Amino acid sequence: MRGQVAQALPNRDIVPPGKLVQHSCLVAEGLAGRFSQLPDGMRQITAIYLPGDMCDLHSAMLPRVEWALQALSAPLTYLKIPHEELLRVSRTHPAVAEAFWRDCVVDASVIAQWLVSLGRRSAIARAAHLLCEMALRVESAGLGTRAAFDFPATQLHIADGLGITAVHMNRVIRSLRQRGALAWTGRSVSILDWDALAHIGSFDDGYLEFRPFANG
Repeated sequence: MRGQVAQALPNRDIVPPGKLVQHSCLVAEGLAGRFSQLPDGMRQITAIYLPGDMCDLHSAMLPRVEWALQALSAPLTYLKIPHEELLRVSRTHPAVAEAFWRDCVVDASVIAQWLVSLGRRSAIARAAHLLCEMALRVESAGLGTRAAFDFPATQLHIADGLGITAVHMNRVIRSLRQRGALAWTGRSVSILDWDALAHIGSFDDGYLEFRPFANG
């Protein structure tokens, strides 16, 4: 598929809210986040995207977006793939269309789990669940292992994803360290006790759909 390579600095929108877009964004390097912002400036990050992730595939069908996409790391390199190209490939290759459909389903499943975290999990459980999710997604993408991976998002970004303040986020990470579940230095995360972290977050990876994709 053809597309245009672009880059963005941290905390810069790559898709502003309310914009009519004609392309979808594929992350090539760095992290991107989807978020909504309230009139008072407070924001809620609703998804984090890794290299290889298509941030907004569904915009090919709903091109006027009511959320924003923003660079979370430096540099964010991404590919802007025209909607017309995505639709052309989907119509020509049914297996690709099915893969796109699966991508949208998984994206919705992740959002549903984040909603459960915001509504029912404690702050420390939310953080543990998110870190387990990121660890497995990084491992699946071949960018690290569940035991050690690079996570260039700031603690403020993560706090905005968990619906807590940066100060509270600091306390949560300190508590996870004290429990021996993880070590976090700069952008490097080491999960020292996977079972403990998964237990704290009530984490089950079924919603990530890592099972092989079966045709037919």
